[in-house]
Amino acid sequence: MNRFILSFELIDSPLLAISAAVAGIAVVAVVVWSPRRIIRTLLVGLAAGVAMLIAAKILEARGAFQGPLPGLAIWWGAGAVAVAAIGVVGICRRPWARRVIGAVTVVAALVAGALGVNAAYGVTHNLAAILGVQALDPASLPAQQTEGGDPSTLYQTWEPPAGMPAQGSVSALTGNTKIPTGQYAARDASLYLPPAAQVADPPALPLLVFMMGQPGSPDPTALAKALDAFAAKNKGLAPIAVVVDQLTAPDLDPACADSAKYGAVSTYINQLVPQWAEKNLNIIKDPKYWIIGGFSNGGSCAATYGAKYPGTWGQMLDVMGNEFPGSEHVSQTVADVFGGDANAFQADKPSSLMAAAPAGTYSGHTAIFTWGSEDTTYGPGQQANATAAQAAGFTVLTHIVEGAGHTGEALDASLAYAIPALAPVLGLAAPAS
Repeated sequence: MNRFILSFELIDSPLLAISAAVAGIAVVAVVVWSPRRIIRTLLVGLAAGVAMLIAAKILEARGAFQGPLPGLAIWWGAGAVAVAAIGVVGICRRPWARRVIGAVTVVAALVAGALGVNAAYGVTHNLAAILGVQALDPASLPAQQTEGGDPSTLYQTWEPPAGMPAQGSVSALTGNTKIPTGQYAARDASLYLPPAAQVADPPALPLLVFMMGQPGSPDPTALAKALDAFAAKNKGLAPIAVVVDQLTAPDLDPACADSAKYGAVSTYINQLVPQWAEKNLNIIKDPKYWIIGGFSNGGSCAATYGAKYPGTWGQMLDVMGNEFPGSEHVSQTVADVFGGDANAFQADKPSSLMAAAPAGTYSGHTAIFTWGSEDTTYGPGQQANATAAQAAGFTVLTHIVEGAGHTGEALDASLAYAIPALAPVLGLAAPAS
């Protein structure tokens, strides 16, 4: 599929407004075409919309959406079905012109509904992310520089040169720049280089390895937006970020662990990715300056890996993660990932890993947990893991996004909080006074 189509912005673009306007104009034309049947036509639409609303609420109660639906999502869905039903009425009645308008109504309503629901979630910004494919241009890796100076004071010693780009760059790690995946079928990762990494003599920078949610893909859009905002206020400095794939496909969940069924996902992310980054990117070599992070499903992996591999990851960022990997389908995860061993599954939970670690293991490690105040599915687990991390010796920071659920709104606000909060320990900002 054309790369432009795959990467076209769906949330922050006029496409939703245009499709909604076309659907609105077309449905009015269908309704008023036959004045004697206006009430009957409107009742058909109302009945279809109410049926959709009831069905969505039932599915929500049964956990089909892995948490509560965003408020606007259910109304976009119900409204789209109502308008589409009126369009079907137009298709079924003569003359042909009305049938054509009816078809336009149906198509525009369904497109607007899909875009509206997607916007209500606010996570997937383009078709590539929805389909779980990579549509970015291949990465061109800058030459590495000799690491020098104290990385903890980079915010003081770095002065941006003239001509430094105003924004970071995003690209796909594919072809010659693809990260070796070993015994794991990872989709191509994405790379974010902040402005300071794109100059002729760049400083060595912290490394952030990030994972998105499920369904999802290694889409850097939200993370790049937050890192750009930080860099704009901090002389172009920000972590170099690699967004990796912990799923292999949107509908699969390897539960963050190596397994015969899904492959060696943990080995890929905790060994192969850092090894490749150390060899190919201009990053600070000290793992104190390496962050493992993720959103939702990726957040649960981040908490697991941050707890399990403190020698690899100096800092940890869990944005609205599951309390533990596989929490939505425990029996399936125990069977598929842990070979039926419930004890191994229990021992691999973040809270269990933290509790089993020797005293002092997490000294100097920061763990950030964020969630939306309306996220009743994942919020309690985040609070529980934050408490467990505090007891285990992490320096814990929590952030609750008021009025938000498990949506892109909370993701954006969480990243806007977390990146500046981590900056002092990464040498990108002065320590908090």
